[in-house]
Amino acid sequence: EYADAWVRASELIQQAPGALGTELHRKIGDPKTLIAIAHWDSKASRDAMEAQPAARVKEIIKSAAPFCEIRVIGEFEEPEWVVMPPDSPDA
Repeated sequence: EYADAWVRASELIQQAPGALGTELHRKIGDPKTLIAIAHWDSKASRDAMEAQPAARVKEIIKSAAPFCEIRVIGEFEEPEWVVMPPDSPDA
């Protein structure tokens, strides 16, 4: 149920200035453990969205709270090192 709430909230959050996409990954061997990774053009853009979250986003997150534990593991820069397969369009 959390994944459904995550998609609904993320669709709204991604309308914020500076949002560059988000991903939800499921842990191999533990389908109840997920990690969400959001990409922003800057920390300032992300902080601005979090300072004034849409009321609907807050409602969605609150509705998912009984089904999950949300724990922030940190804030990270966009990757500095990316290695793609040689035949990848991004290579």
